[in-house]
Amino acid sequence: MTDKGINRAPWERSFERILTPLEEFIHRQTTSGILLMFCAVVALAIANSPLHEAYEQLLQLPIGFSAGGAEFSLTVHYWINEALMAMFFFIIGLELKRELTVGELSTPRQALLPLMAAVGGMAIPALFYILVNGSGPGFKGWGIPMATDIAFAIGALSLLGSRVPKNLVTFLIALAIVDDLGAVAVIAVYYTEDINSAALAYATGFAMLLAVLNRGGFRGPLPYAVVGICLWGAMLSSGVHATLAGVIVAFMIPIRPKFEPEHFIERVEDSALKMRKSTADGTTEGTDIIHNNRFRALVTALGDGVTDVQAPAQRMEHAMHLPVAFLVIPIFALANAGIPIDSEGFGRFLSSPIGLGVLAGLLLGKPVGITGFTWITLKLGWAKLPPGITLQHIFGVSLLAGIGFTMSIFIA
Repeated sequence: MTDKGINRAPWERSFERILTPLEEFIHRQTTSGILLMFCAVVALAIANSPLHEAYEQLLQLPIGFSAGGAEFSLTVHYWINEALMAMFFFIIGLELKRELTVGELSTPRQALLPLMAAVGGMAIPALFYILVNGSGPGFKGWGIPMATDIAFAIGALSLLGSRVPKNLVTFLIALAIVDDLGAVAVIAVYYTEDINSAALAYATGFAMLLAVLNRGGFRGPLPYAVVGICLWGAMLSSGVHATLAGVIVAFMIPIRPKFEPEHFIERVEDSALKMRKSTADGTTEGTDIIHNNRFRALVTALGDGVTDVQAPAQRMEHAMHLPVAFLVIPIFALANAGIPIDSEGFGRFLSSPIGLGVLAGLLLGKPVGITGFTWITLKLGWAKLPPGITLQHIFGVSLLAGIGFTMSIFIA
């Protein structure tokens, strides 16, 4: 069926009436946050039900492959936290790079505020923990309350939808990434007994190769994906938190398109003129794209132009946003939020210096550190708050930053 030049399948209109509301729901800002919290509740319920043993066995199930006598195997839980979450960090890295390059953090003065807030959000929680534990046996756990769980923090913030200023989300992303980088540095220096220097050297080499791809004008996703997987494997072998490979790859993706808008518009106008000429004779070969080779060639060239006028980072972020939001993050929540709630064990945790130190660091240290360092930075005149953001917003974000989930578990 043809409708004003549009060829429609017989049932297409019926499916559109069903799918359009579903698509609108999926693309709402709050939907991914709702799904994340739902999966967290499901995981918590399973972990405290008769299914908890099967749940743990599934997470500890080894999955891997062997080739040429070499074997590589990780548990399901490890694959989720180290491999799937690298995709999440890739998306977050792309968003942060965009803001640092052409967005709200594109000047040193603008970028300094979340950086200083992150420093406070790491130092003060660690200090609170040390004040509670002193030099006792729990002293070594001072790194536990340092990190922010970026997935859960952003998921919780997204529940507020459009009421949250975009600049506040950017602030939280920058803050959380610096937090995680700091936590990784703590793991590498203080908690990791054996760093594989050879694997770390390979990782450095792969990162340099990504930089060469960037400088060489490679804009397709395949070269970055191949080298990125190699970088991930090298970082995993080195003992460094492998998910940060996603951030490194993201920062190497070109942020500028090949074509400027004016050049693309000229190409579109020229292609449109040639298309009209190719169909002007009125013959079947002229009006039917299946038989009109010239028209097909022009459409292909126009499609290539559409790709080249978009920044590679923008294309990749758009392509991966939905899979990450509706597959990676829910799986992450299902795998990590399943904590058995034992009243006796919980009581022991609350009465121990380690438990009290962690709670003091996350619930008190994070708000004091982030809000306090932000206030000091503003008072010294080193930076200013982004438009639409107040110190009350910063305090609210600092409470979310107290969700120290995955990285804290990793350190613990």
